[in-house]
Amino acid sequence: MREYLLVFVAAIGVTYLLGVAARELALRFNAVARVRDRDVHAIPIPYFGGIAMLGGLWAAYLVARHLPFLSLAPDEQVFDPALAVLVGGTCMCVVGVIDDLFELDPLSKFAGQVLSAVIVVAMGVQFLWIPLPRGGMQGIDPIQVIIFTVFWIVLTANAVNFIDGLDGLAVGVIAIGAGAFFIYAFILAVENNQPRAIAAALLSASLAGACVGMLPHNFFPARMFIGDSGSMLLGMVLACSAVTLVGQFPQTNVSQGIGDAQAGFQAALLPLLLPFAMLLVPLLDLVMAVVRRTRAGRSPFSPDKMHLHHRLLEIGHSQRRAVLVMYMVAALVAFGTVILSLFAGWQSVLGIAVLAVVTLGVAFLLPRWRQEPAP
Repeated sequence: MREYLLVFVAAIGVTYLLGVAARELALRFNAVARVRDRDVHAIPIPYFGGIAMLGGLWAAYLVARHLPFLSLAPDEQVFDPALAVLVGGTCMCVVGVIDDLFELDPLSKFAGQVLSAVIVVAMGVQFLWIPLPRGGMQGIDPIQVIIFTVFWIVLTANAVNFIDGLDGLAVGVIAIGAGAFFIYAFILAVENNQPRAIAAALLSASLAGACVGMLPHNFFPARMFIGDSGSMLLGMVLACSAVTLVGQFPQTNVSQGIGDAQAGFQAALLPLLLPFAMLLVPLLDLVMAVVRRTRAGRSPFSPDKMHLHHRLLEIGHSQRRAVLVMYMVAALVAFGTVILSLFAGWQSVLGIAVLAVVTLGVAFLLPRWRQEPAP
């Protein structure tokens, strides 16, 4: 655990320091977010936060290679999958940088996302099996493996890209989700009596650190944006963390570690469900945006100002408070999913229910309360 903490801190420090240089680089190349009708910032803000976070991820990987516990783990268990994700993430980041500079058309950007995902799959990060409800596992045809893994990575990258609409929103939500995912991956390894050195834990700890290191630059009022280079990178690393964990433990080990076959199925399936659970709200926002735009006869990729974070602003939240509400929702869903999957009992359900009520109250009642005239 201490070595993961060092990886986390290394990602924070390097990302924060590189953020200063990346901001100056963006200004030099005029890679700035200009003010548009659908935007909420009032002045142009430089991009390239993704470059800083990519540097933080690479730094965390290099630090991990020199730590006593992690460096002794088999490469195929930890560093080979992590390296594949970083190589594919670098390609994804480059696609995003080009888009930040020249505004690629949707088809070209999609092709770049698919290429990045294919690189990761070609280097060995892919779904090997799927859990079955009654225990056991089901192998997947090699062609289906490629299609399903690429689809998963591209979908998650675009989901994160869609929520990057307010200062610090995507970075904070992914930091929370990566933290929850790290806890789940580590506990799963402990429960299965497996080595604690696993790629999913390394990637999620590094991802959480990179996000935290970017927050001082990106939180309201933002001094720089992560841009598509950052949002797509975050989505890719998060998705790949889930892929590496699904293939890490055989279904029989999961069942033995957690309980009966049904509990084992739930534990084995959670790596797939957790990223989607954490991104449930933005994914629903994505689906609603596609339906809304196609019904209006427009392209699904055409921008508008009707996303969830825009609606939070409309009902009276400030930018900062809207982001904090989204953080609360992300934490509730991500950590709630982990707690319910690992710690059954009415106490867990009651605690999460109370937190849900508080979150809903903050989201919908606080703006009305603040708008009431003083007596």
